[in-house]
Amino acid sequence: MISQSAKAIPPSATLAINSQAKKFKKAGFKVINFSVGQPDFPTPKNICQAAKKAIDRGFTKYTPASGIPELKEAVVKKFKKDNSLNYKPSQIIICAGGKQALFNLIFALIDEGDEVVLPTPAWVSYLEQIKICGGQPVFINAGGNFKITADQLKKAITKKTKLLILNSPSNPTGAVYNKKELQDLAQVIVDNDLLVISDEVYEKIVFAGQKHVSIASLGKEIFKRTVIVNALSKTYSMTGWRLGYAAGKEEIIAACGALQSHTTSNPCSISQKAALEALTGPQDSLKKMVNSFAKRRKVLVNRLKTIKGLETSLPQGAFYLFPKIKKIEPNSVKFCQKLLKKEKVATVPGSAFLAEGYIRLSYAVSLEDIKEGARRIKKFIKEEYNG
Repeated sequence: MISQSAKAIPPSATLAINSQAKKFKKAGFKVINFSVGQPDFPTPKNICQAAKKAIDRGFTKYTPASGIPELKEAVVKKFKKDNSLNYKPSQIIICAGGKQALFNLIFALIDEGDEVVLPTPAWVSYLEQIKICGGQPVFINAGGNFKITADQLKKAITKKTKLLILNSPSNPTGAVYNKKELQDLAQVIVDNDLLVISDEVYEKIVFAGQKHVSIASLGKEIFKRTVIVNALSKTYSMTGWRLGYAAGKEEIIAACGALQSHTTSNPCSISQKAALEALTGPQDSLKKMVNSFAKRRKVLVNRLKTIKGLETSLPQGAFYLFPKIKKIEPNSVKFCQKLLKKEKVATVPGSAFLAEGYIRLSYAVSLEDIKEGARRIKKFIKEEYNG
């Protein structure tokens, strides 16, 4: 009954772990949930008020499929202000979350058999979207610092290579590419006439003097070959509002718009008004959230570093840690299942991100949960692996 294509799609590992954690919580257990990639802060009040006003004013009908003009204009201004990038509204599409923007782009750019270079560790949905669209993934192991090099990219390119997917700051590792690293990658992309999807959803969540650099800002040639994906989900704690966007060549964005018109039509009208306020209104809430993440990051890293068998580095962005567990347990699924069952701590196996021997922890939880979760992990590893 079910198509072979649908059968080949596994469920999201992060959502599956979160579902198990919720079952334990419902049964009355105190669960420490490090599995979910969403801020634990409420959506800022000014954004919610804008949504309420939209409802009260009857802004509840269809909008243009690719988004309302005023929101596109706000996105154009955001790119100019934050990234020194010049786009026209016709080069912008508003989508139902960053995930839809990514799928639209991969579908619009990839023909059956085209190769897509994917650095690993990689976010869980990249691979499945590539496969759904008929692309052939080509993996590059990013190594200990979780960032690929220009030489690695050169070696991965064949006559069939069309696209690179680049994610900085990274989910799941928190790695951030600096300007020089991006310049080197950009040169390879230009020299080989490739395209790049730059996933910049976590661009505002960087620490310790780090600065996000968009690869599209590094010259006219790389600008023409880059399509940027971004979203409101992480930056403004709007995961459930489902509002993202993409920017690139008009012909690419037009193709995405045509696809979207036959799938979801427009993104939610109310969410678009909320997004307009998020981009144009006060940014104080964002600063407070990032400062809080910085404190939590430090506490969790320091505590995990005391645990024998874990190898933990300090991430530069996003709100994830990606510690290595390989020395004590090579099977990350087994590790995460045991940890959840015995200590009621939810983490995501590295295998979900194409990086076996690691686990991902989101520190977008309270300091209290971070401290208690680290204590339970330490207890679990000592009893289960260190004797």
